Amino acid sequence: MLRLVVVLAAVLSASSAFAAELMSGEEARHFVSGKLFSYHCFEGTKGAGRIFADGSVVGTIQVAGNGHVRRAFLPAGTLTVKNGSVCASLRGLPIEPCFTLTRLDNNSFRGAISGLGFAYCDFVRSNPRTTIAKREHPLGLRPSLVTEQE
Repeated sequence: MLRLVVVLAAVLSASSAFAAELMSGEEARHFVSGKLFSYHCFEGTKGAGRIFADGSVVGTIQVAGNGHVRRAFLPAGTLTVKNGSVCASLRGLPIEPCFTLTRLDNNSFRGAISGLGFAYCDFVRSNPRTTIAKREHPLGLRPSLVTEQE
């Protein structure tokens, strides 16, 4: 659950600033709200997610890049902006992790746990329409074989 929070909190922190520039939390909120991002973390965890203006999250996570892809739903208020950083608040966690974000280009950024630059995830904005169009059989529909019987 902590990995999911780290990953998805960083999504909230994207911004439209210049490349390799640290972003403020409010800029990030504006840039990310309602948009879909795919992510890949330093230790292999990957997935996709959408963060809403109320701080809630809906997405997927695959821990360490193998095993089952799991759905993730975090309630409103989970992600907040505090002192210019994006922080995650979850019951049961002894700390409230905060994140620094660096814009890489117009569609991507890196989110790292504050003070731990090696612990990061890279995020790339996705176009959900393109993702759906790439599916071989949208909505799980598959053509059926119809044979003529006499």
